[in-house]
Amino acid sequence: MNDYFPSILAGPRPDRYRMTLTAGEHSAGHIRRIVRSHLTDWDLTELADTLELAVTELIANVVRHVPDRRCTLLVLRQTAGVRVEVSDGSPRLPAAPRDLAPDAECGRGLLLLDAVVGKWGVEPHGTGGKTVWFECTGGETPLQ
Repeated sequence: MNDYFPSILAGPRPDRYRMTLTAGEHSAGHIRRIVRSHLTDWDLTELADTLELAVTELIANVVRHVPDRRCTLLVLRQTAGVRVEVSDGSPRLPAAPRDLAPDAECGRGLLLLDAVVGKWGVEPHGTGGKTVWFECTGGETPLQ
């Protein structure tokens, strides 16, 4: 049995991919393949390693910190790169990497995200929940 249940929320568009899922331990691997496939279609394979790492961190955070593990993934082709959004129903906001204690057991993934993507942020929803997003244009620190 799969550990996620995708459902397309909008009709097919060549510049975006959107799905809702219940994240589990194998979800990040499935999502990495989806992201790589879209980057290939968009002729942006040079962003694949960075986007796969960053989206893995966001999905791992859903698995760890969102009680029902439900989220929506949105991958958007932009003029100068890609934007990825992961929205969930948990009002708990991630700690800013600069606020981490040296012995903190959580939050290191956001330090990594901050180091490899062009920009990222968190948008709280007025009804609870949040969207964590990042953008990558190719001018970021490449992964070797």
